[in-house]
Order: sequence, then C-alpha cells, then structure tokens
Amino acid sequence: MKKLKHTEALLKAEKFQQKMEKIAQNDYWRPQYHIAAPANWINDPNGFCFYKGEYHLFYQYHPYSSQWGPMHWGHVASKDLADWEHRPIALAPTDEYDKDGCFSGSAIENDGKLYLLYTGHVDLDNSNGGNDRIETQCLAVSDDGKHFEKVENNPVIKALPENLNIRTEHFRDPKVWKHGDYFYTVVGAQTKEETGQVVVYKSKDLYNWKFLNIMAASNDGENVGFMWECPNFAQIDDYEALIFSPQGVKPEGNKFLNVHQSGFFLGKMDYQTGVFAREGKFDILDYGFDFYAPQIMQDEKNNRCLMIAWLDMWESNMPEQENHWAGMMSIPRVLKVENNMIYSKPADELSKLHKSKVHHEQIIKEATSFDDVNGDCYQLDIDFDLEKAQGFILKLRVSNTEETVISYDKDTKIFKLNRDKSGCGVKGEREVSIEPVREKMNLQIFSDRSSLEIFINGGKRVLSSRIYPSKEAKGIVFIPNGNIKTNVDFYEI
Repeated sequence: MKKLKHTEALLKAEKFQQKMEKIAQNDYWRPQYHIAAPANWINDPNGFCFYKGEYHLFYQYHPYSSQWGPMHWGHVASKDLADWEHRPIALAPTDEYDKDGCFSGSAIENDGKLYLLYTGHVDLDNSNGGNDRIETQCLAVSDDGKHFEKVENNPVIKALPENLNIRTEHFRDPKVWKHGDYFYTVVGAQTKEETGQVVVYKSKDLYNWKFLNIMAASNDGENVGFMWECPNFAQIDDYEALIFSPQGVKPEGNKFLNVHQSGFFLGKMDYQTGVFAREGKFDILDYGFDFYAPQIMQDEKNNRCLMIAWLDMWESNMPEQENHWAGMMSIPRVLKVENNMIYSKPADELSKLHKSKVHHEQIIKEATSFDDVNGDCYQLDIDFDLEKAQGFILKLRVSNTEETVISYDKDTKIFKLNRDKSGCGVKGEREVSIEPVREKMNLQIFSDRSSLEIFINGGKRVLSSRIYPSKEAKGIVFIPNGNIKTNVDFYEI
C-alpha cells in the first residue's frame, strides 16, 4: 500500500511538472547548459554520485510551485558532466516520517544497487512552545538508478542519543561515504545554545546505524553560525576536508555578506573516535552572491573530488518565479588543495559544450570591444598582464542601460563584482582579496542567460551570481587602467 501511494504521488508530480514545463521553458532567463528543473522550485543538490556508467544528481524539488514547498527529489543524469538528461522524480513526501518533506541527503552504490539516504521532515504544532519539527534519516533503494522504493524499516536513524547537548529538531542532511568495511554518514546538527556542529554514524549495511561521535563543532566565540547544514566529508588528493553550509555567520567587514555561507575546514578524520581534527580557520568556497549547499562526490573513475552547489541564495529576489521556475545548479567543479586552501576549477568536460572559438591577443590602452566577443551563453578565458597597469574593469552583459561590472585594483588587491545595473531585481557588490601571479591575472568566466561564475587564478577564488539582464544585454567591454596585454579566448556555448 505504501509503495502504491508513493508511486501515485510521483506520477502526479510528473504530470503537473509536464504541464508547467511548457510555460517555464519559454522564459529567456532559463539556463542553457546548467542544471535546472523542468519547471518550478529547486534548491540543494542531493545524491551526487556515479552509478552504472553515469553521473547522477538529485535536487530538492517542489514540483507544484515556483515557491519553496514540500520537498521532493528531482533527478538528472549525465555520462560526461556536460549534457544532462532529466529522469523521473525520485522521491515524494508520502509517509508518516517524511510527510512534510524529503529533505536533503546523499547517494551511494552498494552491491549493484543505488541507495539514497535523506532527511524525513515532519512539521509539528508548536503552539505550546515545544519542538516545531521532527527530523530523521531515511533510506530508499533502486535496482536501476531510476525508480526508488523507500525501505520498510524507515527511519533508519530515528533520533540522536539523549545525553547529547543537541536540539533534536535540527538534525538533517546526511552525507554518506564508505571507508574500509564500514559506511559512515555525517549529519548536520545544532546545540541547545544554538551553535553549529555535525555528528557521525557508522554502519555495516546502510540499514543499521550506530552513533559514533560529535565529529566537529564550533569553538567558543567562533564565528561559524548557529546551524551547520549540508555537511560533506571530502577527500581531496591527499587532504581531508569538512565542507558545510553554516547558517548565521556574522559579517566581517566585506566578508560573509550573504544570508548564509558555504565553506570548509581542512583536517584529519579519526575513524576510531569519529572526530575530525580541524586545521586552520573556516574559509568560504565562493565569494559571490549565490552559492549554497554544495555537495561533493568522490569520482573514483577519474581520481578526483567533484562539487556542485545551488546557484542561488535564501531570501534573495528570484524574478524567474513569475515564469514558473526558480533556481539552478552551479557547473561541476573539481576541487584541489594548494597552500592549505581549497581551489575549485571548472570540470574539463565542459569544453564539450563549446560551439566555436575566437582568439585575440592585444595590448589594450583604452576601452575596447571585439565584434566577435559578445553573447549571453559563453565561456570567456582571459589573461591580463598587469606589469604596466594598475588594474582593469571588465563589463559583461552590456546594453544601453545594463552592465555587470568586474574590476581589479593592483594596489588594494581587491577584486569586485558589482550587479547594481545587472537588470531585473538584483543589486549589490561582493569582493575578495587576491594577488596577481607574477603580475598576471587569469579569469575563467561562464555566462548562462541568468548567471555568471567567475574563476580567478585557477580557481583560487570564485565569485558566482544570478543576474537578470534583458536579451539585448550581450556586450563585453575591456577597460584598462594603464596598458594591459590581454590574451582572450571566447567560446560560444
């Protein structure tokens, strides 16, 4: 009976999605090569994995509205990280333990089957001042990577140990991995004093889990927020990292200006104690406006660590909601560690999307545009030689009234992204400090109708943003502060 109820809910959601897709697909701002749902609301990426010859990505999905609502799991798959195909909706909130949402989680292959470990969310009447929700960890399984059944003994992790200083209503977003003979999952949590932490469980079979320890927590007075959402344990080359999305980090000057952040600690996991020994300070993965809930996967096929995030931010204006869709994912990124810092670079496979290439080498002394370098869907790679210059301004998505402005000043070493004139609905500025490498600054920029992702110096720093310019805003203008030798590669996508 439960299986039938879930199947019927998935079919109902698919049918409504198909109806709304006809409207949403006509919107100019819809991405052409980023992952987005066919219609309506998406947020966190979930279940990023490789299974039966394909990369799979699931996502938090409300198929009935362009506003957030009871979460389902949408699903896409790709053989190459470049071209993604939509698959049937994987999960719907139909059972007592997840009736108000199948919240975020992850995926792992075991014995030829694909398992989804996710948070079941139930809202409660808290008019008497009690807990306002119940969050438990639940399991679903598939033989083909397309159709999923929830297991009979859900939730597989029902509650935290009672002796912990943890608010039981904030217990979500399991990320599962295997080490040796055991599966492990890290889950986001919150102390009773409203500080963030994560806990870790272990299991032999994915069904029966044992609490291991508080894996990591914020220290007294540390500015890392009140709740650690979407935790990931990442193995990056010879390093280990705890990647998570803390809510409530306070601004420090011009840093941490978004409503929530996504970042990391480097460190070392002790599998005997379940404690992650942190090394160094918390740092963020993306300094732009729109980047949250990144999920990583260990790509054993290519011996690398991949990451995809939600290319939006909570409480942000999303003009596309009027056109029956909302939200998109970042491009896939490859993580590296250099000088105790995580670099994130665009996945090489994205070059498969290139339709054409234009190349220019020129010393720029004044505002310059190239007739064959413009558009709204492209990759723009630029080397700026700043030996005889103090910096530059680069204007993207330019029309008579619109522009998105990138700038760099060599004296202050500040790189800025300004979207005050980026079109409908969004404004503001973000910045990051970064030094040239031997007087050179390299940028890789990905534009896709209503988004920009800017990678600086091989992914040492990244700034991502949603923007909403008009169809006419396709110009690109280079403005030097001094004489700049430029090397420009422009790829239409």
